[in-house]
Amino acid sequence: MVKRRVATLIAVLVTSSLATSGPTPRAAAAEPEAGSSPPSAGSSPVPGIDLDTVTIPELQTRMAGGSLTSSALTRAYLQRIKAVNPRINAVLRTDPTALRQAAASDARHRRGDTLGPLDGIPVLLKDNVDTHDMPTTAGSLALAGSPPDTDATLVTRLREAGAVILGKTNLSEWANFRATKPTSGWSAVGGQTHNPYVLDRNPCGSSSGSAAALAASLSQVAIGTETDGSIVCPAGMNGVVGHKPSLGLVSGAGVVPISAEQDTAGPMARNVTDAALTLSVLSGGDTGRHEDATRALAEVAKHPGGLRGKRIGLWRLPSLGAEVDAVMTRTAAKLRKAGAEVVEVTPPYQNRLAELEFPALLSEFHRDIDAYLATRKGPRNLAELIEFNRTHPAEHTCFAGQELFEQALAAPPTTDPKYRAMRAELKDLSQRSIDETLAAHHLDAIAAPTNPPAWTTDCARGDNDVIPSSTPAAVAGYPSLSVPAGAVGELPVGLLLTAGNHQDAELLALGAAVEHRLDAWRAPRYLPSLGSGDSR
Repeated sequence: MVKRRVATLIAVLVTSSLATSGPTPRAAAAEPEAGSSPPSAGSSPVPGIDLDTVTIPELQTRMAGGSLTSSALTRAYLQRIKAVNPRINAVLRTDPTALRQAAASDARHRRGDTLGPLDGIPVLLKDNVDTHDMPTTAGSLALAGSPPDTDATLVTRLREAGAVILGKTNLSEWANFRATKPTSGWSAVGGQTHNPYVLDRNPCGSSSGSAAALAASLSQVAIGTETDGSIVCPAGMNGVVGHKPSLGLVSGAGVVPISAEQDTAGPMARNVTDAALTLSVLSGGDTGRHEDATRALAEVAKHPGGLRGKRIGLWRLPSLGAEVDAVMTRTAAKLRKAGAEVVEVTPPYQNRLAELEFPALLSEFHRDIDAYLATRKGPRNLAELIEFNRTHPAEHTCFAGQELFEQALAAPPTTDPKYRAMRAELKDLSQRSIDETLAAHHLDAIAAPTNPPAWTTDCARGDNDVIPSSTPAAVAGYPSLSVPAGAVGELPVGLLLTAGNHQDAELLALGAAVEHRLDAWRAPRYLPSLGSGDSR
C-alpha cells in the first residue's frame, strides 16, 4: 500500500516539476574562468542532464522512459567526485559496489518493478552513519579500523528502496562535540572540508561534507545528522536544502550519537522536492510515523508556488550582522509580494535554553557514546576514547582540545534528579517557545536566518558559529528546514523555517513554495579567497 501511494505521488511530483508552478527553476551554472575552477556540473557526461539542476522526479521519468540508466547517472557522479572533490575534500570514500547497485536498479527499471522514489538514485552518507561494508569513523582514528557489524536502520531503508549508496562524506569530528573551539569540517580521518563557494571559507558543521558535496553536485542527495544546527547550518552555508525531521521520525539506530533526546538524521538535497522524497524513504523510525513522510510528498506536490494567505513570523537575529539582516528584509519583501503575511516575532525563553542545553548534552553524551562504543572495536567507552586521543598526535593536527569529552566524563549521570529537572525544563521551554509564538501570531511557521556568511577556516581560532536560530527546534524535537535565501557577496545565506511537532509535511510544502518564490540558488564558483579586504 505504501509503495502504491509513493508511486502515485512520484507521478504527481513529475507533473508538478515540469509545470510552471513546479519546483524552482535553477539558474545555469556559472562558467568558471579558464583553469581556475572544476568543470561545470552542466557538462555532465549524461546527455541532456544538468546535474546541478535536475530533480529526482525528472530522473525517474527518464529512467522509466529508457533514456537514462542508473549506471550512467552513478558513473557521472563518480566522475564528478574524481574531478571536483580534490578541491573541496567533501567525500571521504566511494563505495566500490556503487556501479553494481546501479546495475541492479537498471534491471528493476527494465522489468517495471522499481522499489520507490530513490530506486537508482545516488546517495552519500555522513560518516557517522553505520555501514557494514565501509568504515564508519565519525572522523576519528579511534573508529578507523573494522567497519560496524551491521548497517544503520536508515541505511537498510535506503538499500531496500533501491538507492545507490555512493559513499561517505567527511564531517566535523565527533559531530563537533569534542573541543570547546573546534574547526567545523575538520576530522583526523578526513582533514578539512572546504566551502565550494569560497575555498578558504568554512562549510559549517557537522554535516560539512554532505552539504559541500551537494553544493558541488557530487551526488543527487545526501544524509546529514543534527543535534543542534548540524544539518541546517551546513545547508545554509553551502547554499543547499537541509531538513531536520521531527525527533523519532527517522531511526537513530546505528548513528554515532551525541544525545538521544535531540539527535536525528535527515535529508539534504539541492531542492525541497528531493528532500521530501528522501524523507519518505528514511521515515518510519523510532515512532513508526511513516505516514508523516508520505503526507509530506502529497503536500509538496500541491502547487508549490502558493504562498497566498500563509502567515510567517520573521525572527531577525540582528546578532548575525547587518548584511544578513538585509537578506532577511529582501526575503520578507519577496514573500509578501507572493501573498504571504510576514510579521516580526521574537520567540521567548532563548537565554534560558542557552543556559541549560549544553550541561544536559554532556550527561547524555556520556551515556549514549558509551553505549555506542560498546558495539564497536576500539575504545569501549568515553574514558578509553579520551586516552586514545591523548596518545595519538594525529588527533591534534588542527585543534588540540577534547574539553567536551572531559567535561562529559565528569558530568552527572542521566539518573541524577538535577539532570532530569534540567532536561524537563529544556523540553518544556523549547516547545513553548515555538508553540506560543505560532499560536500568538497565528503562524504557519517561524522564519529566521540559518547562518552568517561563512567565516574563514582557521584551526588556531576555531569556529565563529554562535547561531541561535536552530536551537528551539533542535531542543524541542520539532522540524526545521533550511532553504537558500540569498547571499552576502559570494557567500550563501539560508532561511530557516520552523514548525510545530510532526508538522514535517506542512513545513516541506511551505518550504517548496518559499524556495520557488525566492529562487536564490546559484552554482558555486570555487573562488580561492575573497581577499584581505573582506571583513568576515
